[in-house]
Amino acid sequence: MASENIFSGLKVVDMASFIAGPSAAVILSDFGADVIKVEPPSGELWRHAHNAPPQPVAEDAYPWHLNNRNKRGMALDLKSPSSQQVLEKLVKWADVLIVNTPHPARARLKLEYEDVAAWNPRLIYADVTGFGDKGPDANLPGFDITSYWARSGLLSMTRDAGAPPTWPVAGSGDNATAVGLYSAIVTALYRRERTGEGAHVTTSLLAQGVWSASVSIQAALCDAKFFGLHDRKNPANAAMNVYRAADDTWFVLVVTSDKLAAVATAIGRPDLLTDPRFADPAELLANMPQLTAILDEVFGAHPMEHWYKVFNGVHVTFGAVRDQREVINDPQLHANNIIVPLEGAGGKLTSTISSPIQVHGVAKVSARRAPRIGEHNDEILQQLGFDATEIEGLRISGAVPVMKEHAG
Repeated sequence: MASENIFSGLKVVDMASFIAGPSAAVILSDFGADVIKVEPPSGELWRHAHNAPPQPVAEDAYPWHLNNRNKRGMALDLKSPSSQQVLEKLVKWADVLIVNTPHPARARLKLEYEDVAAWNPRLIYADVTGFGDKGPDANLPGFDITSYWARSGLLSMTRDAGAPPTWPVAGSGDNATAVGLYSAIVTALYRRERTGEGAHVTTSLLAQGVWSASVSIQAALCDAKFFGLHDRKNPANAAMNVYRAADDTWFVLVVTSDKLAAVATAIGRPDLLTDPRFADPAELLANMPQLTAILDEVFGAHPMEHWYKVFNGVHVTFGAVRDQREVINDPQLHANNIIVPLEGAGGKLTSTISSPIQVHGVAKVSARRAPRIGEHNDEILQQLGFDATEIEGLRISGAVPVMKEHAG
């Protein structure tokens, strides 16, 4: 770990599971925070996500390392009464506590804000839920597929006309929510610097999903007229559509009104600008399928390499649609430190994805593997002030399990 970074000396206890909460802690760790990952004695379920379809199956526990790198690991049974003394010392030690346990279970475990705030008035208690802290569904569990995607309306909009809702990319809503939770934590830390007071900050998968869909949701709030679901052959705007090059590469094309003339000329079809079917706005709207068919023929005549040169020549916005294996070889990812080396994970897992925030002039902490279950139990307990006799008592009570060496 770098000796000095933006969050050097910041102490974080990550008691959240799966992706959103733990990934917010990862961003803090990228800039030097000391993060303790607390999980149950059996380990968090996300440790096994690499063997749980529809996630891609691999021998390496890549999801676990992605969302828990750079952390120290502690196993603690919060159902054991003796765990409360450990929890209290963790809270007193911490600057930030991250939780995502549903409220009914959180109340039983005495892990609500009201349960722990008295132990540390400067604590930033960061809470992520599926549907928010209030309302009829506040106590429901939520994954990003249900809360972020389905409930927010995103899932109904990200499909083509005539197609049913599809299954979104795993963790996409969670990772967006992680950035939101990180922002809430940093906002509260800035407030603490000014006032000395801790805070209870929160976000939800639902709130983040609605924020991501906010252009359309805001339109609904003012009773806007909506077009139907996207139909590639009958789009609302043929200049903003998906096309296929001769080499079967699909690409997204976005031509704004100020670029229409330049693009029409660059693709060799300046006649489209004076064609009576397209020159008049009313006629253009009625003839979008015809214009799309013409552009399909034009773009299908040359490979993507040709269209890269054409579109770059007129500085128009476009993007080739890449699959995962193409993405990892994209030179932009390596040039901008989006993909970075990962130390110590073993197997084929030698690289990982950096968090999406960069501060010029500040080097992030080098990415290191995620901890094994309870790997740092003794180290952390001693740091919290427990002596050998007390640690043994915690083991006997079951609050802190006896871990097998190199537990996975």
